[in-house]
Amino acid sequence: MELDLNGIHQLAREQDIDAETVDEALSEALRLAYLKTPHAAKHARVELDPRAGSFTIWARDEIAQEPTEDNPHPAPALGDEYDDTPKDFGRLAAATARQVISQLFRKAEDDKIFGAFSGQKGKLITGVVQQDAKDTANVHVAVGDVEALLPRREQVPGEHYRHGERIRVYVVNVSRGLKGPEIIVSRSHPELVRRLFEREVPELVSGTVSIMAIAREAGARTKVAVRTNTQGVNPKGALIGPGGSRVRAVMENLGQEKIDIVDWSSNPAKFIAAALSPANVTDVRVVSEKNQTAVAFISEDQLSLAIGKEGQNARLAAKLTGWKIGIESEEAYAQKKAAQLVRARGERKDGKTDGGKA
Repeated sequence: MELDLNGIHQLAREQDIDAETVDEALSEALRLAYLKTPHAAKHARVELDPRAGSFTIWARDEIAQEPTEDNPHPAPALGDEYDDTPKDFGRLAAATARQVISQLFRKAEDDKIFGAFSGQKGKLITGVVQQDAKDTANVHVAVGDVEALLPRREQVPGEHYRHGERIRVYVVNVSRGLKGPEIIVSRSHPELVRRLFEREVPELVSGTVSIMAIAREAGARTKVAVRTNTQGVNPKGALIGPGGSRVRAVMENLGQEKIDIVDWSSNPAKFIAAALSPANVTDVRVVSEKNQTAVAFISEDQLSLAIGKEGQNARLAAKLTGWKIGIESEEAYAQKKAAQLVRARGERKDGKTDGGKA
């Protein structure tokens, strides 16, 4: 049966698909197509002849075996091979070949895309918003000839994505899906903030300054803890930039989101005090290092600032440090301690009096 194998191989080479891969896929597809024809033998193989531009289906019939005492249910034997290529198989063979080539091309293209993006995981990329009427819950982001997916869970609350708008996104994952490579991107991931700062702050790329922790409530506020690795360099100043230019450039990519930059410290008390900024913390008492719990003491007029709107500042400080932070008024604590002291003195005095009566 004729088949333009040379033409098929030429198309495959143009897509960097080797001839052996094509022949294996084509042979198996033709064999399966043959098995669906009427009166097909159960056992068959396909032999391709690239020089002649043809193929042959070699079949073998099952031959029943006589049962014996030792083997009462013998498996059938296979007879000699014979050419069983259907005479009217040409049209089906051509359609099968087209399908195989199409599948191989699609797989090759998917492999190229996956290879190109597998190294992009954890990086920042720029794409163009493409709205899909059939998928309103998610946002599709075109990156070159490829579409990445911005799922609802990775979107920023209150952020609107307009068709044709250019946006920067963080690549969360690259995997092989049922319909090809699946690229998941995010606008709400905390690491998006890190990558945006790396674009603006050379000191981060050189290693002079490091971002040690990020706590984010996407669309509202982010806290970033930084430290210097070189003496004499101000890490907060490096991220803020001259006249606030660097942090402002990052905020422009995040809409209305506010950014607090604080000093990181290996000392938990110092780190907690810095994390609660813009409030001024007068003292931090570590309750348990094992359970990572502490109490921050703050003056009465700074309490609302430390807690933040709906507890946001305190919540982000806890995320940033990894500690459970209790916030207490310095004045209220002092009054409570004074009351306890008065009560303790009264108890001691009563104890002595009682002892004298005895």
